[in-house]
Amino acid sequence: MAKITKLNHVAIAVNDVDGSLGFWRDAMGLAVDHIEDVPSQKAVVAFIPVGDSEVELVKPTSEDTGVAKFLAERGGGMHHLCFEVDDIDAMLVQLKEKGVRLINETPQVLPGRKMAFVHPKSTGGVLVELYQLTTEA
Repeated sequence: MAKITKLNHVAIAVNDVDGSLGFWRDAMGLAVDHIEDVPSQKAVVAFIPVGDSEVELVKPTSEDTGVAKFLAERGGGMHHLCFEVDDIDAMLVQLKEKGVRLINETPQVLPGRKMAFVHPKSTGGVLVELYQLTTEA
């Protein structure tokens, strides 16, 4: 049986990464590890470590993304929770067997990780990302 190993990150949708850092970095005193363009997700992401987890500020770079739609409909705010799992393929099977609605029935494979999203209609309104670190670079 697959299991969750930790909370990997909390993603916050923002219209302006630099403006948002006024709170997260300047007011809260959190250090930004780095800011990265993530073309596969059509986003710019600021990675802010907090203990063993991160806060990720996500700014869409295209209007045809889920984050852009989220911002247009709701404004900035918490976009999703990401849980690290030990076996994403097994976790997706477990969830499907329990009738959970998935956005990704098979994981997306990216360098160093696999990821999949669970539909908010099955989670009480919260978009959930599942994430497994891999050895592929």
